[in-house]
Amino acid sequence: MISLYGKWASSLRRISIVLVLSVLLPTFGMSNSVLAAEQVYGSYSAFRLSIPITSLETYAQTGVIDNKLNVYQQYLPPQKLQDLRRILLTPVKVSPVVVAQFLYTPQGEFILRRLAEAIKTTSPQTQPEYQTLREAFISAAAEPGGLTLLNLLRKYPNSSINIDLAHSMGIAGELEQLINETSLAIAEVNRKSNIEATNQESINFSQLPDLRQLGKFTAQKYALEFFDLSRRRQLSTDVYIPNVQSPAPVIVISHGLGTDSSNFRYLATHLASYGFALVVPNHSDAEQLRSPINNKTIEVTQADEFTNRPLDVKYILNQLEAANQSDSRFRGKLNLQQVGVFGQSLGGYTALALAGAKINFEQLQRDCQPKLLEDTWNMSLLLQCRALALKNGQSGEEINLRDERVKAAIAVNPITSSIFGKAGLSQVKIPVMLVGSSDDTVAPALFEQIVPFSWFANSQKYLVMLIGASHFSTIGNGNSDREAVGSLAQVIGDNPAQAHRYMNALSLPFFQTYVAGTSTYFAYLNAAYAKAISSQPLSVSFVQSLQPTELAQIVDTEGKAAKGLSQKSPNSIVSFGFWMLDVGMALLHVIMFL
Repeated sequence: MISLYGKWASSLRRISIVLVLSVLLPTFGMSNSVLAAEQVYGSYSAFRLSIPITSLETYAQTGVIDNKLNVYQQYLPPQKLQDLRRILLTPVKVSPVVVAQFLYTPQGEFILRRLAEAIKTTSPQTQPEYQTLREAFISAAAEPGGLTLLNLLRKYPNSSINIDLAHSMGIAGELEQLINETSLAIAEVNRKSNIEATNQESINFSQLPDLRQLGKFTAQKYALEFFDLSRRRQLSTDVYIPNVQSPAPVIVISHGLGTDSSNFRYLATHLASYGFALVVPNHSDAEQLRSPINNKTIEVTQADEFTNRPLDVKYILNQLEAANQSDSRFRGKLNLQQVGVFGQSLGGYTALALAGAKINFEQLQRDCQPKLLEDTWNMSLLLQCRALALKNGQSGEEINLRDERVKAAIAVNPITSSIFGKAGLSQVKIPVMLVGSSDDTVAPALFEQIVPFSWFANSQKYLVMLIGASHFSTIGNGNSDREAVGSLAQVIGDNPAQAHRYMNALSLPFFQTYVAGTSTYFAYLNAAYAKAISSQPLSVSFVQSLQPTELAQIVDTEGKAAKGLSQKSPNSIVSFGFWMLDVGMALLHVIMFL
């Protein structure tokens, strides 16, 4: 009979081996630790396991498991071995300059420092471990095959990589719990969506116009250049004017960080074909990401971008009001008192600020404490905390970014939890639609969209969840020579065209109803319509009501929403090790494209 100690030792050995293969390696993939190392070591208490880098290279490149790796094969199911091979070889095609640009920001350095705590260097170091990680990450990105986990391992400058398994387990447990809570919340949204669809008055949508198809109007596109002298902001702006007889209501599209107006050309074209005039500015923060860094710390975005972006929109609308009176291209063609705003990521923040959400300095002060930040995996919080620099003795009420011309707003993957919080979002009085993505590792759906949706006090509110989408799925193809982050194809994920069709089909009836005042489109604003157009592999859920009490059993909606934290321990160390295989590359994307 096997003794209790023997069973415990056997289980611990199995767990440790699985962790070496399926926690440590993806952890390195997301934390940039790596280069010319020869051996990966994992230690857990008195146990120490090792894997030669050459064994991993042989397996990744040929599929052959040599004698050194064979000892661990029995602990991983065949599918997980295939997952390991995929992660070792999957490239992230991105410029080393772009990688450096993020890793030299305070946010990038913060993540590096935290992840470096899991690496226990045994030999003397000439520089802190986080700097070694950064250099290895940048060097690996310059490899011909792109940034891969194998390249990261090759570029680690020491002969061995020593991982503290206990610390890695803690990180993996926190991440798994975040995903588990998000999955439960999305399941609740889906359940509510099904109920709402069932209770909706029966409509045969196949007999109604298909809003995914282009409308009947053509549009003329103009490229305008504005310069706001008071803020010294150059604002190149695309304007689409449809060939309609009466003044066209206006929709503004605000892009996210590192993208530009061309990335939402698909949506602008679609809305213009239904008679809307589109205004798509290029915010100046994209230029900052293209600037050289010279190994100096830079910011992902300056704090004043939280005010400048909404002010960009206000300024452009003011200029167009003047042009609508005097410029022959626009004279009388724009209805600038009926404006809607669509924004993605930081553009989603912009849309909500223009809709009336107020910066919540009290919430930011609570959530941005160093000890709390040390425990967060909500990457967007690091960006939101930059807004604290705006305070300078002011209260949130003194920064009013609301524009009365804006009658409705759609915010896709917005950051909301701390920069607005419950108090800030409750100030929104106009119709609003929040769109979240189930696989968003940048602005996690649970904490940045689902819980915040329950904080809106207005009755005309909608929550859309794209199941299977990432933070980048709604971003369209842009002008390659203008994209600050290189090719977005590597992070957009699968089925972006399907995500684009959902944006076209859902934003159109929302803006027709609440901006153009065309009541016939209201029939599309419900869960039944979302269900009618939803299909795999990227499905959509739609709800109009979600109360904090309905989420209370999933997450503390008051205390954890901004932090992405959980005090629960993972149900299974092995299961979260396997889960880490699937999110390792996603977290690489977070670090580079926050």
